[in-house]
Amino acid sequence: MEMVNIKINGQAVSVPSNYTILEAARSVGIEIPTLCYLKDVSKTGSCRMCIVEVVGARNLQAACVYPVSEGMEVLTNTQKVRDARRINLELLLSNHDRKCLTCARNQNCELQKLADELGVTDITYMGERNEYDVDEVSPSIVRDNNKCVLCRRCVSACKTIQTVSVIDATERGFKTTIASPFNKSLGEVPCVNCGQCIVACPTGALREKDNTDDVWAAINDPDRYVVVQTAPAVRVGLGEEFGYEIGTPVTGKMAAALRRMGFDGVFDTDTGADLTIMEEGTEFIERLQNGGKLPMITSCSPGWIKFCEHNFPDFLDNLSSCKSPHQMFGAILKTYYAEKMGIDPKKMFVVSVMPCVAKKFESGRPEMEVNSLRDVDAVISTRELAKMIKESGILFNKLPDEKFDNPFEEASGAGVIFGATGGVMEAALRTVVEVLEGKSFDKLDYEAVRGTEGIKEATLTVAGTEVKVAVVSGLGNARKLLNDIRDGKANYHFIEVMACPGGCVTGGGQPIVDSSIRMDIDLKAKRAAGLYAEDASLPVRKSHENPDIKLLYSEFLEKPGSHKSHELLHTHYTARSKF
Repeated sequence: MEMVNIKINGQAVSVPSNYTILEAARSVGIEIPTLCYLKDVSKTGSCRMCIVEVVGARNLQAACVYPVSEGMEVLTNTQKVRDARRINLELLLSNHDRKCLTCARNQNCELQKLADELGVTDITYMGERNEYDVDEVSPSIVRDNNKCVLCRRCVSACKTIQTVSVIDATERGFKTTIASPFNKSLGEVPCVNCGQCIVACPTGALREKDNTDDVWAAINDPDRYVVVQTAPAVRVGLGEEFGYEIGTPVTGKMAAALRRMGFDGVFDTDTGADLTIMEEGTEFIERLQNGGKLPMITSCSPGWIKFCEHNFPDFLDNLSSCKSPHQMFGAILKTYYAEKMGIDPKKMFVVSVMPCVAKKFESGRPEMEVNSLRDVDAVISTRELAKMIKESGILFNKLPDEKFDNPFEEASGAGVIFGATGGVMEAALRTVVEVLEGKSFDKLDYEAVRGTEGIKEATLTVAGTEVKVAVVSGLGNARKLLNDIRDGKANYHFIEVMACPGGCVTGGGQPIVDSSIRMDIDLKAKRAAGLYAEDASLPVRKSHENPDIKLLYSEFLEKPGSHKSHELLHTHYTARSKF
């Protein structure tokens, strides 16, 4: 790497030539405030919070986009710089809804943090303010432009990373706002509900639709039997809300907290993931051996499914017909489990704790019901669960580690890794390879499909047949791969797609991490590492060896792909308009 010599606040340093001033300063322990900057997502220089003095330049410069050069001298902390930053921040606050105590992002707001760090103790400019209606039509995302600072991080996440492009800046000057085409609600445009705009937003301008009141009402209803299931990625995100290091698994404490909150049954969606592998793996083998539609593409991610319905309807037949794991498990809880426990399924209320706000939309799809009963009655995010735990007065850090309830007490390691990009593919390969080869293998770690890259490929020889697989995370990468397949540039047998970059571990419902922290760590990798560590520690690491899954098929479902399995666990898709 070519290096350049510069001075920052009089200190001589050598930094890589491709650095910006922001990166160079951070490398020597100097933090420059930012608002519009978000590593790997947005770098526009529009908020002007990161301005610095560059000796010889006529004006103050935005450090997040200004490249370093040999001999450059930078001043980051002069009175001129500090005054300019404070004025810029006060102007932002003058047109901001400052009801901080009742905001979803209170104490986790980058604007609030900047006001504290820059010593803004009063609102200097009290002029005209824009006022907007709050958009609450979407089942997944609430948009409140009264709290928007026009940083455009959400726009970059939606347009550049996800290529969904349903929001952008509109109007000019003081009237500039972030809006959807024709000022429609997010629920009226081809938004896929992935929530990447939420985790990109530095304020409370975007948040998930809150379903906690519905869950509390069910828990407090004596005629309801309320069960909860938690997705794999939740266990490596939830702890961050209680001071744990990023990526720390808190599985046992999470189960203990849910029990103390009043849920009648506490379960692990990893069981649904194992069930998905049995059904999806069988479906893939049948397609591979009997000339079925290939490539087969996974159907676990509801954001990806809706994206495909809007943008690639010609690939709908390629999608696996399997419901996502939590929907499968909800159907099993209201049939097999209800019958086993002598519970009226009409009185059962199933809650899913998910890292994904698109699951809120998914649970309301008309296809997601059996015998006129919804598979899942309410979906809450990891953030919403943390909020409920705190409301309950539960001291999370002091809880003992407890297990999930029987039946389904122990899922496999294959189910655990569903939360990371490549995890679904690896879990499927652990089962599919052994079924096709007709024997067990000690090698369980398929390293070729691991990692945080947006697109990964691998070729395996299985039972004498060459199988080409691909793993994709982030909808922009999915668009690229599917266009390559359309154009004949790529060919695969099996593809895993997750809507969110890095997979569910960085889903739209996960704890929001400050942009300054994201500059120094790979959030995707740290959370995924927690899942792989838990997988490695479990006694059962293959879905088809999960004893609870074996019992479920022997007592109820008969076999993977049976008529009953299709009735409960499979679904169909609908082509949707692009506009």
